[in-house]
Amino acid sequence: MKKISIALHWQILSAIVLGALFGMFFYRHVPYIEWIGRMFLRALGMIVIPLIFSSLVMGMGNMGRSLDLGRIAGKTLLFFLCTTAIAATLGLFLVNIVKPGVGTDLNLSQSVTNLTVTNVSFIDQFVNIIPANLFEEMSKGNLLPVVFFAIVFGFFLTRTGDKTREVMGNFFSSFFDVMMKMTLFIIKFTPYGVFSLVACVIAPYAGDSQALLRVLSGLGVYTCTIWGGCLIHGVILLPGLVYLLSRHNGLKLIKKMSTPLLTAFSTCSSVATLPVALRDIQEKVGVSHKVASFVHPLGTTINMNGTALYECVTALFIAQAYGIDLTIAQQIMVVLTAILAAIGAASIPMAGLVMLAVVLGAVGLPLEGIGLVLAVQQLCDMARTSINAFGDACTSVIIAHSEGEKLNL
Repeated sequence: MKKISIALHWQILSAIVLGALFGMFFYRHVPYIEWIGRMFLRALGMIVIPLIFSSLVMGMGNMGRSLDLGRIAGKTLLFFLCTTAIAATLGLFLVNIVKPGVGTDLNLSQSVTNLTVTNVSFIDQFVNIIPANLFEEMSKGNLLPVVFFAIVFGFFLTRTGDKTREVMGNFFSSFFDVMMKMTLFIIKFTPYGVFSLVACVIAPYAGDSQALLRVLSGLGVYTCTIWGGCLIHGVILLPGLVYLLSRHNGLKLIKKMSTPLLTAFSTCSSVATLPVALRDIQEKVGVSHKVASFVHPLGTTINMNGTALYECVTALFIAQAYGIDLTIAQQIMVVLTAILAAIGAASIPMAGLVMLAVVLGAVGLPLEGIGLVLAVQQLCDMARTSINAFGDACTSVIIAHSEGEKLNL
């Protein structure tokens, strides 16, 4: 009897639908399956830092000469900055046209809790990139210091003698292979984790239809603005840049990367998506390990297109809700701060809300405005995390093409 095999992305999509239905109709039973999602995220978190560290060291080592490193790193960082700026500007454009905050009921505001860091200095952010204690940063899950150390370690590995490079190269190559085996095993359980996570998102609203209607009526336009911006950026702008700079079909890339994108959508975590993205960008798209192992771990940390768009839309939404008319100069300041916030957000606990507080503070908006959007945070996270992941994939394709690689697109 022939065994029926269902592609992983279809399994994940089915899990999203079934999880939503379970959360809607069997919300009282959701606490019994909540542990599945928690275990899945913890398993992904367990492998991410070792995977990032070994991948970056391998990527740096594979580049070999400092000329290769400087060229690839320069192009990668430039594209990251450009796409993040485009996303933030798109958010500014949409929020000024749609005006989702005008007429918003401020009674929807929730109290802002667990936001322990509100006055984050960008100088402190850059200083904290250098880890005082690498193992402490690893234990806290702070990716930027780990990425910084891995890049520095990989660079100086290329400056050592042949014997050292061979020994260390073999070690990290073997270590990376083991981590990928673990990753592929954990990925098999993605549909179960996604089912639990989606059910937990839907359940709080299922038992109170009036609360759901209040949220949808008061924040629906705001949420649609963010989703619309993410769709425009992910379906038009990023594929357009891929075609313009590499002559490859960016829409076909979406299909090739469907599993990582669905994983990002359902888990709301770029970090949790990294293992799947690393696998598919190499196996399905054909990007070399040299490029993928440098671009994706770095992009997971600092390339946040969706987050930049979200920060910009949310800041102006809050201004509109409070009846505050921001000048052109203030709106430009929002864009610039959103770009920097998106870059620096990855290593901070509750990064989205903390960095949103920085953006609000830059133009004198009330911090309490964050309470307006807490009710739809998860919905917005789904869209923006998918765009964050897709931005990394587009960058990999463009950099690989510029390095003369042949891709399956």
